[in-house]
Amino acid sequence: MSSRMAEAFLQGFDELRHEPVQKRVRALVGDAVAVESTRALLVYEPRRVVPSYAVPAADILGELIPESATTEDTDGAGFRMGGVLEGQRILDPSIPFSVHTAEGEPLSLRVNGDTRAAVGFRPADPDLSDHVILDFDGFDAWYDEDEQVFSHPRDPFHAMEILPSSREVRVELDGQVLAQSRRARLLFEGTLLPVRAYLPREDVRAELRPSPKRTQCAYKGDASYFSIDGHEDIAWLYETPLRGAEDIAGRIAFFNEKVDLFLDGERLERPLTPWS
Repeated sequence: MSSRMAEAFLQGFDELRHEPVQKRVRALVGDAVAVESTRALLVYEPRRVVPSYAVPAADILGELIPESATTEDTDGAGFRMGGVLEGQRILDPSIPFSVHTAEGEPLSLRVNGDTRAAVGFRPADPDLSDHVILDFDGFDAWYDEDEQVFSHPRDPFHAMEILPSSREVRVELDGQVLAQSRRARLLFEGTLLPVRAYLPREDVRAELRPSPKRTQCAYKGDASYFSIDGHEDIAWLYETPLRGAEDIAGRIAFFNEKVDLFLDGERLERPLTPWS
């Protein structure tokens, strides 16, 4: 019997997983290089959808300080997904690094007198015992080779494709048309996220109000948000996206989770994601 590739790929999702990377990885504390390694691993703690960098302790250019381990109830942490992860509770990037789903020892790091609390985690797993998993947000900047990385390490198994489409895209909310276009850029991203439609600004009918909210994506860059009356942060755009995402520059996308999205007249089911 044939099996779905996404289901096969996600086997072991509730286990500790890792993958070596061949890049030089660096992290800064202030202006000081605190991590420099060509022996990094990407480590996925159980139920986490994005990886963290882990490097040999010898590649950390500072003093590692053991901390007292605290016990947290991780069973209720995260978001219950739909789709191929139906019913599973995932830890999306909004769940802080301090919530661990693997056994191990938390570590602080002191670099030039600057102490960063609990930015490291030494896993108890024997295959990873020489490595320290690092909190991406606990450092001031990260680099793959000489290119800065934002939000979290980029996953080599993450696929993103942006395609021009002449299909009619219509966005509605409570029966009101917010946008309509045949000039969309459709963004297909991995197996866990829905298709996103990025539309020219002139094809958006709704009056968008700029929001103070800002987020970063490891693959697309800095996003700014828009609200409409009664609905906060319902749409976003990347004004100057990262390399590889240039085709969505300056275009507006609406959360499928919060609006009704039609493709050629067919309404797509509202997806169940952390943004629902």
